Amino acid sequence: MLFIRSIVIQDRSVELQQLRYVVAVAETGSFTKAARRCLVVQSALSHQVARLERELGARLFERTSRSVRLTPAGAAFLPSARQCLDFAERAAAEVAAAVGEVRGRVVVGVIPTVAAVDLPAALKVFRERYPQVRVALRMSPSHELIEQVRQGVVDLAFLGLPPGARAEGVRGRELARDEHVAVVAPSHPLAGRASTDLPTLAEELFVDFPAGSPGRLQSDQAFAAAGLEREVAFEVTTAELMAGLIREGLGVAVLPSRYAPRLSGVVTVPVAGGPSRVEHLVWSTAGLTPAAAAFLDVLGVPAD
Repeated sequence: MLFIRSIVIQDRSVELQQLRYVVAVAETGSFTKAARRCLVVQSALSHQVARLERELGARLFERTSRSVRLTPAGAAFLPSARQCLDFAERAAAEVAAAVGEVRGRVVVGVIPTVAAVDLPAALKVFRERYPQVRVALRMSPSHELIEQVRQGVVDLAFLGLPPGARAEGVRGRELARDEHVAVVAPSHPLAGRASTDLPTLAEELFVDFPAGSPGRLQSDQAFAAAGLEREVAFEVTTAELMAGLIREGLGVAVLPSRYAPRLSGVVTVPVAGGPSRVEHLVWSTAGLTPAAAAFLDVLGVPAD
């Protein structure tokens, strides 16, 4: 097993455990909660953070009786601390892989409406094959996930992009293409129709994703290409909340046909000439960790 205990910065030693403590305090906003997460007593954690601050010659946290906040120096230090921890974990995982073990952690980014893969089923298989790998799921819009993959924060990400759009600065595979359907309340006049079209939908109020996001762009482009304008009355970040507003009769939406049936209490209607999207799975150009490569294998997605 490979042990990486410390990093030397200008002849000073910074221990990885100290970095873990700093990250825990920053993420929990509390020395008490951080100590609980790290399974140490608070006094030991506080001592190590203070020792690190002395080594660095700067305070990382502003401490008051009610809160703990990062100082400007702490905010500058945090990304590198996380990166060092990730590199150490990846190094240990690479050594384990060399002797036939897959371990460590894989961070998977997903859009709210991923449909090309049955993710829970895939994760079940992955867990059965690789029980020593920890999985972290991060839900964000496609454009944010692309940046997170580029930065190394996320190992793999499922995206939904308009046809012809490219995910720049990452590697990946196209998974599926899908047409959108109208999503309406059961009592809506369109609910009983066999199909509808964009001119008819343009007369409705819409519930949609935030302006500028790829999920919104797919619909915006389709209506613009048809020379139509529509009114988006509500912007939301999840399809489940979107469905709730639709059930209350506050608007309609257009969503991928493979995802929309998962929403309860709404009706879907095919849309002639409606929006479409392409789902992708992407990863870093720097390569894959053993755990991420194993996840691709479970999905049956080639990494070449």
